Amino acid sequence: MSGLPASVDSSVKTGTDTKLSRIRRAFQQEDLNFLLTNRVPRIALTRLMGRFSRIRSPWLTRLSIAVWRLFTELDLSDAKRQRFDSLHDCFTRELVPGARPVDTRAEILASPCDAIVGACGTVERGQVFQAKGMPYTIGELFGPTQDPSAFEGGRYVTLRLTSAMYHRFHAPHDLAVEHVTYLSGDTWNVNPIALARVERLFCRNERALIRARLAANGSPVALVPVAAILVASIRLHWLDVLLHLKRRGPNEMPCDARLAKGQEMGWFEHGSTIIVFVPPGFELCDGIGPGTRLRAGQALMRLPL
Repeated sequence: MSGLPASVDSSVKTGTDTKLSRIRRAFQQEDLNFLLTNRVPRIALTRLMGRFSRIRSPWLTRLSIAVWRLFTELDLSDAKRQRFDSLHDCFTRELVPGARPVDTRAEILASPCDAIVGACGTVERGQVFQAKGMPYTIGELFGPTQDPSAFEGGRYVTLRLTSAMYHRFHAPHDLAVEHVTYLSGDTWNVNPIALARVERLFCRNERALIRARLAANGSPVALVPVAAILVASIRLHWLDVLLHLKRRGPNEMPCDARLAKGQEMGWFEHGSTIIVFVPPGFELCDGIGPGTRLRAGQALMRLPL
């Protein structure tokens, strides 16, 4: 209870909400957003954010989260812990059991993460899109050591994690991870504003190519976590290493990691993108398209019959 009459309390809340809405709208204005999140020393800021996020100070963490809420719709209601010693703890938070139920149907490839669906469609002559009129090739995305031909004619889905979302990602099906390729790079923002302006953005940014095979039918699957500005690192649990901008190798990491559907694979330390590639025969589930909001474990694609 605030101690104020209901009408006054309501007007105070409305006024506060209006101010927050104005701040968010100003930050979302395209030119300003692009300037503030891209025309800056991106790599230096990303490294600084990595150090800042690990400062263990509850009061500084509370203040930082309060500021973050001015610009995002951060919701910690399903977090396992409600108090955090550092921003890193908040960004990589675990959820309460059952917060992300997994679609257990054998014919369903589940979303590996909470996300907003971006560009999606069919791989044609090795080309896909990051936004309308902005193509790139999966050969460049995968890097010079990896053959992308298994995904020609298959499907791809771009899954964007905002900074306020749950940042852990999970196995989309029972699978075996066979190889990880780490490619260092830039840290452009990966929001729709930047994707519509920066050509081949995903191919420029730091990223990891995870190649796996489904236990059900041996189909190859590729997941490409792409880092972005302020994303300090990518953690893959079975490697027990951090993939980050200062990493000098080895960049080719053969694996033999068996993961069950829904099992945690790793995390981003702020928010970014995962691009999922599958071979011909897979189909997007009903309702999946640009702008669709998903939670980890929800149906994403159907396996071939």
